[in-house]
Amino acid sequence: MAEAQSQSNHNGVADQEVGADQSLAPTPTAQQFPWVLYQSCWLRPSAVESVKVVQSQFTPRHDDVFLVTYPKCGTTWLKALAFAITRRSRHGSDADYSHHPLLTCHPQDLVPFLEMPYRQLHPISDLEALPSPRLLCTHIPLPLLPPSVFTLGCRVVYLCREPKDVLVSLWCFINKVNKNYTMDKAFDLFCEGVSSYGPIWDHNLGFWKKSVSDPDNVLFLKYDEMTAQPVEHVKMLAEFLGIPFTDEEVSQGIVEETVNLCSFEKLKSLPANSSGVSDRIGGVPMENSSYFRTGKVGDWKNHMTEEMAKKLDDIVEEKIKGSGLKF
Repeated sequence: MAEAQSQSNHNGVADQEVGADQSLAPTPTAQQFPWVLYQSCWLRPSAVESVKVVQSQFTPRHDDVFLVTYPKCGTTWLKALAFAITRRSRHGSDADYSHHPLLTCHPQDLVPFLEMPYRQLHPISDLEALPSPRLLCTHIPLPLLPPSVFTLGCRVVYLCREPKDVLVSLWCFINKVNKNYTMDKAFDLFCEGVSSYGPIWDHNLGFWKKSVSDPDNVLFLKYDEMTAQPVEHVKMLAEFLGIPFTDEEVSQGIVEETVNLCSFEKLKSLPANSSGVSDRIGGVPMENSSYFRTGKVGDWKNHMTEEMAKKLDDIVEEKIKGSGLKF
């Protein structure tokens, strides 16, 4: 359908083994998993090739909107919210969402990724064919994005999440297809900065600093703050995207309806999200429900010891010290 701009996914999970540059060598710990270091970012070999295609072939447009997250930081929720906000004139803004695409389509399929499905296999021209203004998503860290994303003044929305919750969510997701990815291994690697698109602190800091220097074009959001005050953040997001809710929309309850439409409970309950299997990478089918686990802030307490939590907290605090970013 027209709304489903293209199929995509948001994790480099269980990539196919392919050749990588000879200079891309994993650390001894990372050798358990096929990650390589590409321009200071840990990626799976297939993801490296895809990012290279994006870097060399993707042409941003000045009115593009980019949703950027580190994996498992609320990507699906952000996609749903941004889609509902930017498409509300098309699907009605009268609090009647009975025919809204989000009720029948997985949010992952409504907003395409830059780098997935892997662009060495699925041409970047799929994105070029989309009408403007395009709503796009990516996990690519700031230094690896095409520079024109920022020189053109494209709007960038970045959503981060408390690192301990990210680790647990990422482990639960990957463990569905790789049972060898135990929590202990995941923790050790994460503390070394080794995970898809990591280190997480570099990913966060890149967009945090850009949001400080260029607040008109980069909006930096925090998952825990959004879950605590969703109405306020939906208004903020709409304002940043240049399509603020009108006084009439606010009085009609459209903001609250948007929040409810995109709520974790609502989305998780829908057949499109609670059943079926989709292959959004290529060769890695995943249950659609795997994108909706708990969505809870602080779930790390159910999976990590206090000692593990303190170790990761200390590492992250040291890495982001002096930046002004806090979790």
